[in-house]
Amino acid sequence: VQLQASGGGLVQAGGSLRLSCTTSGRTGSTYTMGWFRQAPGKEREFVAAISWSTGMTYYADPAKGRFTISKDNAENTVYLQMNSLKPEDTAVYYCAAGRWYGGTKTSDFASWGQGTQVTVSS
Repeated sequence: VQLQASGGGLVQAGGSLRLSCTTSGRTGSTYTMGWFRQAPGKEREFVAAISWSTGMTYYADPAKGRFTISKDNAENTVYLQMNSLKPEDTAVYYCAAGRWYGGTKTSDFASWGQGTQVTVSS
């Protein structure tokens, strides 16, 4: 499966952004879509994920209450709505596709998009 992330940009603290991840290819075997982020000098970390089939979601603690992951099956697109952004949310955000619901490690996701930069100014 091929993934294309978009929607990043520069926003002030407290602002919002919506990231999109468009999928193509053999999505039928994809069970879970996730978002990760990687700040400079830090490891890539899990943000949120959603099941293609059930719509069930789960989030990392920093994302809970501020970020919402959703999907549009008809458009083969997953979204990450990010509200109340903070400078510490600054990172490259990656979308990923995996076979297993519940995974939060990068090794749980087999396919990755190219990343989109999110910069939050204070």
